[in-house]
Amino acid sequence: MTTPVLRKPRSTWTPGQIALTIVAAALSLIWVAPLAWALSTSLKTPTESVTSPHWIPDHFTLDSWDKVFEAGNIPNWFVNSVVVSVCVTVIVLLVASLAGYGFARTEFRGKSALLALTMAGLMFSPAILGVPLFTTVQSLGMVDTYWGMILPQCAPAAMVYILYKFFQSLPKELEEAAFIDGAGRWRIFFTIVLPLSKPSLSAVGIFTFIASWNNFIWPYMVTNNPDLMTMPNGIATVQNAFGIVWPQLMAGGLIAGLPLIIVFVFFQSQIVRGVAHTGLAGQ
Repeated sequence: MTTPVLRKPRSTWTPGQIALTIVAAALSLIWVAPLAWALSTSLKTPTESVTSPHWIPDHFTLDSWDKVFEAGNIPNWFVNSVVVSVCVTVIVLLVASLAGYGFARTEFRGKSALLALTMAGLMFSPAILGVPLFTTVQSLGMVDTYWGMILPQCAPAAMVYILYKFFQSLPKELEEAAFIDGAGRWRIFFTIVLPLSKPSLSAVGIFTFIASWNNFIWPYMVTNNPDLMTMPNGIATVQNAFGIVWPQLMAGGLIAGLPLIIVFVFFQSQIVRGVAHTGLAGQ
């Protein structure tokens, strides 16, 4: 006598799941539509781009992309953006993790005042600090240098706050057990706290990288050397040279934004997990 094979019942979608899927698809279309329109426009001729709006070009051409690459030093600008963004991200991760852990787990005189002063940095726009920062960088002789573009971006009050809130949520029992076993503060930080903080560190790193890559004002202020321009500044000079020629403008915008789209697509799960672990979702 053969034993009947038990088949798993087919999963059926509930009305709530269907509604959420429809909403998510609609939001995805809204997000993708500008990118699709920019790509479509970049593949049109200048004359066709200013005629009646239509999604599919009548005559596909890569002429606008060729002109952008011919007019600007795209590889050099890309390398500059990578160097600046990676260095800023590494320094911010180090500074923010040390400061956040210090505020969350150590007691010292003036801690409340220093924490309040750090959080006050969230109230000031970077544009307001542009002139004093430039004066400081100029006095240090770091104008037209990588360090002049990197160091002023490494005062991350928001990132300190994110990691401070996460470190507060870690159970103190883990550190107390390590203290009993003879571990010091630095060893606990590097061997216990940081490994447990990977989701939050990933989110902070991604946010910092994106913000540094998109930073236009500060690199524009601190360097006039075309060889040190970052991608947003370089693309802006190319676009100014073209004037209002929509295919070239769209091609330049896509070239500048493509790395960030790739970062978001491949690291979106880390961003979501990081926000969930830092407790910022409900704030």
